[in-house]
This record gives sequence, C-alpha cells and structure tokens, in this order.
Amino acid sequence: MGEANQSRVSEFLLLGLSRQPQQQQQLLFLLFLTMYLATVLGNLLILLAISMDSRLHIPMYFFLCNLSFVDICFSSTTVPKVLANHILGRQTISFSGCLTQMYFVFMFVDMDNFLLAVMAYDRFVAVCHPLHYSAKMTPQLCVLLVTGSWIIANLNVLLHTLLMARLSFCADNAIPHFFCDVTPLLKLSCSDTHLNEVVILTEGALIMITPFVCILASYVRITCAVLRIPSTKGRWKAFSTCGSHLAVVSLFYGTIIAVYFNPLSSHSSEKDTVATVMYTVVTPTLNPFIYSLRNRNLKRALGKVVGRKMFSVS
Repeated sequence: MGEANQSRVSEFLLLGLSRQPQQQQQLLFLLFLTMYLATVLGNLLILLAISMDSRLHIPMYFFLCNLSFVDICFSSTTVPKVLANHILGRQTISFSGCLTQMYFVFMFVDMDNFLLAVMAYDRFVAVCHPLHYSAKMTPQLCVLLVTGSWIIANLNVLLHTLLMARLSFCADNAIPHFFCDVTPLLKLSCSDTHLNEVVILTEGALIMITPFVCILASYVRITCAVLRIPSTKGRWKAFSTCGSHLAVVSLFYGTIIAVYFNPLSSHSSEKDTVATVMYTVVTPTLNPFIYSLRNRNLKRALGKVVGRKMFSVS
C-alpha cells in the first residue's frame, strides 16, 4: 500500500441524509426532528408523572422510568448530530468522537434489551404469582436488576469499542450512515476484522439473544396463565397488553438481528440505514405510547401533570 493509504484516518464523513435528493433531505430532517421531540417530550412526561404520583412507586413503573430515561439518552446520541449536520452543512466526526458515539449508542441498545427482559419478568411474576409479587419483586431486587444491567451493558460495549479502536482505517473515511455504526466501520477498515466479526456473532449474540429468550419464556408462561382466566374480557385485556409489548420487542429485536447478526458481505448500506432508523428513532418514539397510553393509572397521572402545568401557565 502507498504512504497515503497507510496514514491513519483522523475523522469520518457521516453521509447520512446527504445521499438523498434535496427535497427528501428536508422531509427526513423534519421527520427526524418531529420524532426526536416526541421521544423527549413523551418520555419526560412519563418520568414526571411517575415521580409525582406515589401510587406509581411500584416495580412496574420503576422499570418504565428507567426505560424512558434510556430512550431519551438513546435518541440523543444520534438524532441531534444528524440534525446539526443538516443545518450546518457538514458531515464530519472525529475518530474519537465516532468511537464515543458508537459506545453510547450500543450501551443504550443493551440497556433497552435488558430492560425489556426485566419488564417481561416483572409481568410474569405479577400474572403467574400475584400472591407472592410483593415478596419476590422487592425494591432491593429491582435496583439490583437495573444496576446489573448497567454494569453488563457497559462491559459488553467496552469490549467491542476496544476491539474497534485497535483497527486501522486508511484512505476511505466516508460512512454511508447517519451515525457511527459497527458494520460500516468494519467495512472501511483496512485491518483484519475477523476477530471483531466473531465477537459480534458470539458474545454480542449471547448478550442480545439471552434476554430475548427470557422474554419469550415469560410470555409463554403468561399466555398459559391468561388462558385459564374464566372471563373473556379479562383474557382479551391481558392479551392486548402483551400484544403491544411483543410488537415493540419484535420491532426492536427484528431490526437488530437483521443488521448485526448476518455475514458482513450480505449487508447493504440502504437496508442497514432503514433498519437502524427503526430501532434508534422509531422504537423510542413509540415506547411512551405503547407502554403508557394504554395504562389507566399512568394516563391518570399524566393528566394530572399536564393539567397542573396548564393551570400554572394560566
């Protein structure tokens, strides 16, 4: 290789929206902005409603609070950069900034992953062991589950970030994506990426699939318990709630598996971009509606928060 190709890349170009026609860029900018504002506002309202209503200080809403916080942080690691790049007309991001963004994106992906599993387990205990719910889902256990999730998520992402940092990047520094994703970075590297791919397909798959299996197991048990409910109305209500949760689970895991657990050669930038938009932008926006607006207690608490704000403004 020539001397130019051996020089280390100091920054990357996030092509993102710039590959689209001008009119499409404007439309995508408005869509990203609207969904980001909806994500932040919706999840902040959930945090406020739960913190201000003492009746919601139970495990289910404790986990929902953590999910809302993670979703705000998750969207904030990618969308503001996309919006700023569009406004400023620049797409550059430094090498260290790229690794930092990748670290936080996948840390919050892991946290979403773990929290979905923890929430499924909480619902399993509530439906299948209602008489022992308070004894099993103690405050200490809830804090331990969330703390353990943060520790495992950080250690997992640290491993992948360190493996990425050891790679060399040569002449080509254009990332056909709107954030520093693993797959495009591996394609740009002029080093041997075999170890990175193996770790993604083994350790990374284990981290993602284990909570998914726990979710499925929890909902199989929940379904069996619900089918024993004599009331048709009670069964329909339970299935409706489970269906909403499983819809988000399917969307979240389906897009991640499609992007990260296939051979590198089978990826295309267009398909990967669409899939990552689904789990980085769309899913955090939908979570407040799916997990909250169908919940009577939380809707009542949200109504009080919104009413109080309107009253104070008046």
